[in-house]
Amino acid sequence: MALTKNLANCTPREFLTQTNKLRKSAEKWLKVTDVMNIRKNVPQIQIPDGATPEEVSKIMDKHKKELSERAKSNFSEILDSILEKHPDETLELLALICFVEPENVNDYKMTEYLTNITEILSDEAVISFFTSLMRLEQTGISIA
Repeated sequence: MALTKNLANCTPREFLTQTNKLRKSAEKWLKVTDVMNIRKNVPQIQIPDGATPEEVSKIMDKHKKELSERAKSNFSEILDSILEKHPDETLELLALICFVEPENVNDYKMTEYLTNITEILSDEAVISFFTSLMRLEQTGISIA
């Protein structure tokens, strides 16, 4: 039995219902993996009050390497969390994208999930929908 259904090729009713399941799973996943707090781990750069744009640019250039190294470190820490410390929660999200219930995640090969996820990521309408939801969340309009 191959994976054939995903968010890019389902009915509108299925899309809405599955999206809500994903939202709930993602909320749990974000708490467990601590991704959002890891992302906040950035160097504190002091910008003096009244600094000109040129001065701000110089200060940022001075800290460019430090910021880059911190970003790499954060990314590595996020991968450790989602892939090694919390693989079950991460796999649950991947499975729900493909309409697979969490208890059935091991019924399919990883390549089947990746094929479906690639189809979703190449569907502009689906990506636009989720991007819009993220923007709403970032502006303080909660969808939960």
